Amino acid sequence: MTKDILLQYRDQKEEIKDLRCRIERLQKQIEKIEQEGSVIDSVKGGAGGTRRYVIEGFPYPEYSKKKSRLRLNKAQLELAELELLEVTVEVEEYIQSVKDSRIRRILRLKYIDNLTWLQVARSMRGTATADSVRMEHNRFLGI
Repeated sequence: MTKDILLQYRDQKEEIKDLRCRIERLQKQIEKIEQEGSVIDSVKGGAGGTRRYVIEGFPYPEYSKKKSRLRLNKAQLELAELELLEVTVEVEEYIQSVKDSRIRRILRLKYIDNLTWLQVARSMRGTATADSVRMEHNRFLGI
């Protein structure tokens, strides 16, 4: 396993967060459409465009499109979560196979817990700095 797989793991977690945000946003938009109900608009027409007509109706095309997109996003989220579960097992097995305890901790904190380098350094305690743990990480992975 290489850094690419570790980064892919982190990116998959971010993708899931993004999908959850999209789903939440769509759900709010759908609720708003349902609460507002009918849409009222006015148009000009007839007698040379001088008459004004009021049109009222439910925005079915927009509502239907958002509902379809919501179903698609939920399916994508479910698939992404299953893929992430498989990769998580691989990443955890890889990290556990690392002989150096300090490197294992750095990898766990960075990839599993998704901490920043500063947070990793603070978790390591002692004289560790963000730069020092990042450099240890990079040396281990041969970057």
